[in-house]
Amino acid sequence: MNQNSNQGQLIRSLGLLSVFFLVASSVIGSGVYKKVAPMSEVLQSPSLVLMAWALAGVLTLFGTLSNAEVASMLADSGGEFVYYRKIYNRFFAFLYGWSNFTAIRSASIASIAYVFSQSFNSLVPLPTLPEQWASISVFGFLTPFDNFGVKALTVTLIIGLTYINYIGLKAGGSFSKYVLYLVIVSIFGIIVLGFVTGDGSWDNIQTNASGYVSHSWTDSTFIKSIFAALLAAFWAYEGWSTIGYLGGEIKNPQRNLPLGLIFGMLFVMGVYLCINFTYLYVMPIDELLKESHSQNTIAAVTVIKHLLGSGGALFMSLLILVTTLGTTNTTVLAAPRLYFAMAKEGLFFKGAADVHPKYNTPSKAFLYQAVAVCILVISGSFDQLTDMLIFASFIFYGATALGVFILRVKMPDAPRPYKAWGYPVVPAVFIIFCVALLVITFASKPREATMGLVLMFTGVPFYFYWNRANR
Repeated sequence: MNQNSNQGQLIRSLGLLSVFFLVASSVIGSGVYKKVAPMSEVLQSPSLVLMAWALAGVLTLFGTLSNAEVASMLADSGGEFVYYRKIYNRFFAFLYGWSNFTAIRSASIASIAYVFSQSFNSLVPLPTLPEQWASISVFGFLTPFDNFGVKALTVTLIIGLTYINYIGLKAGGSFSKYVLYLVIVSIFGIIVLGFVTGDGSWDNIQTNASGYVSHSWTDSTFIKSIFAALLAAFWAYEGWSTIGYLGGEIKNPQRNLPLGLIFGMLFVMGVYLCINFTYLYVMPIDELLKESHSQNTIAAVTVIKHLLGSGGALFMSLLILVTTLGTTNTTVLAAPRLYFAMAKEGLFFKGAADVHPKYNTPSKAFLYQAVAVCILVISGSFDQLTDMLIFASFIFYGATALGVFILRVKMPDAPRPYKAWGYPVVPAVFIIFCVALLVITFASKPREATMGLVLMFTGVPFYFYWNRANR
């Protein structure tokens, strides 16, 4: 009997509209509600905060435009793993996949689910452990027992969403689509409320924080502050590339994948600018600064409470619960396809290549992912995780943009259903920015950057073991 006779297969079932919804739902999540507070803290100016959101959106769009050309040529299950194997080599492709497993994608799921639990905690206070337990640290900065009730709920959520996506792509994809409908209607309602209730003021947009100090645009302090704010904003834009992992399950991927990426990110950028303008219009920046020092408080909840009282805060907390649930679900759904592609190449745990005979999903890859995510939840805090994963992500975002130039040389005559808009300027600007972000992040947040690199390179021994076994 053939050993693969009980294997299912991945099915191309996603059209352009589904790709658009998955891109938008994988991006719009916790960052749009939470990151305005830490950005306000480092910039101390509403106008600079809005500029940082716009700049992060434009740069993300540059990365999306570059990624879309590569995706249109090489679309398949596994996303960048497939791209890097053809652009660079097996080792670099493996390093990307392993980095997602240990840091980038697993930390993304952990962080979004963490905000879900924080929002739930604002509605129903979760239990905490005694101080003598909560203060225990590992390596001097990891506190696994701190905020334990929030972490326990986060782990429970991850296990539940893993099961939903384990039993089928359509179940997970439909769930994310309906959640996105609700989120967009609600965000639009918040924007309208911010302007019609009469509690907002243009003075709030024009008034800097009481601690604001003016710096020249070329001053190193100003540059570090801008990059710190961009690091926070990029977390809110993070997740768009995960749709590439589903390339093997998208109808006409050479057309639908790049179009879904571009339209999805333009839509997200517009939503983010509108909602963050509303936050800063409604509430003075000094009030938002207070939120950046609270572990489980979310800035958007405070703004809506200011507008509508405790009932509004309840509504906002429920909206964040739904939003982060949808975003966590989309991220949980996509990443196992990457580990599936790696395992088929003999560069991951062998079981991850299994496709469930009934559900047609990479079922064991979901289980491996759930374990990795739960470990990260217990070990880290929200901001540690997001800064770490953004640092690691931009190593590979830059590599994909560089791949546009490499493929133009290596495969000049290959069909390109989509060519990067603004080539060569747009990909080049994005690559330069990626390098600058990595250097400045390493200088300003060495702990988070080092954590990302360490988790990335823990895969090297595994690579040599699996590569030798495969040969």
